[in-house]
Amino acid sequence: MIPNQWYVVLDSTQVKNKPVGVTRMGEKLVFWRDASGKVACARDRCAHRGVALSKGKVMPAGTLQCPFHGFEYDASGRVTKIPANGRLAPVPERFKVHSYPTHEAHGFIWIWWGENPPENLKPPRFFEDITPDFSYGAARDPWDAHYSRVIENQLDVVHLPFVHSNTIGRGNRVLVNGPVVEWRGEDTFRVYVFNEQDRGQTPRKPEDIPGPYPTFHLEFQFPNLWQNYISDDVRVVAAFVPVDAEHTLLYLRFYQRFMRLPVLRHLLNALAMPFNVYVAHQDRRVVTTQVPKPSALRMDEKLIQGDRPIVEYRRRRQELLDAAH
Repeated sequence: MIPNQWYVVLDSTQVKNKPVGVTRMGEKLVFWRDASGKVACARDRCAHRGVALSKGKVMPAGTLQCPFHGFEYDASGRVTKIPANGRLAPVPERFKVHSYPTHEAHGFIWIWWGENPPENLKPPRFFEDITPDFSYGAARDPWDAHYSRVIENQLDVVHLPFVHSNTIGRGNRVLVNGPVVEWRGEDTFRVYVFNEQDRGQTPRKPEDIPGPYPTFHLEFQFPNLWQNYISDDVRVVAAFVPVDAEHTLLYLRFYQRFMRLPVLRHLLNALAMPFNVYVAHQDRRVVTTQVPKPSALRMDEKLIQGDRPIVEYRRRRQELLDAAH
């Protein structure tokens, strides 16, 4: 995983009144809400005797109480109370666990995964063109794959007629023109797809495909957000949440704004999800067989022109990894 980045790690609905223990980025983490409702995140291990803090409880003041000896932690990971020492006793500075900055927006919870967050830490970005008039249905899907492989699958325009022959890949459009990759800043790029049936023609290179490009496109934001821009009113969004080196949670959403009547809107959003999960499972069946588990810029794979989005992703990912070390 790339350090010093904002990662979507949870859906907002997963953190309510009780502490929640999960594995993310290969670490056991605990999440809870303080007295103001803001999400806090820390490593899920008490500094005193190593107990899982997620088995404790949230106190009225918003601190997290360890279930073993009642130590209380604030959102910064600092112990604010050691009951055995008396409520007026000062707490030594060494009683602390590592915490992570959090941000909550658009129904997602992010953490800034790194050791020393900058003082002027800016909040994470989301897709600006998904405005508040959109509503969505959601699903969470576990994959036995490294998150980089799951991301690359959603940037792969070559696999569609083979993996999805009876769904989104219908039409036998096996010949891949381009694809065109358009960078929009340092950490966001779009992919424009021009697949067609093979009639004996030579695939066009990206530079031979003039704009303007179609409305439909894929968009990826580092480190783990993607959207399928189907139309101005319909999108599919995915957050590729790293659990550990071999497991990923796919947080999948269907966004739309053409149906706005409250009851019908929620019904439509819910009914759209089984199809989207089915399509994801078509991918999951093959992606989980890829070896090695993580991808890399330089590895034993023989790539083709149609893999350009994957090459661009790997190149930028490697730059970010190099910059963080």
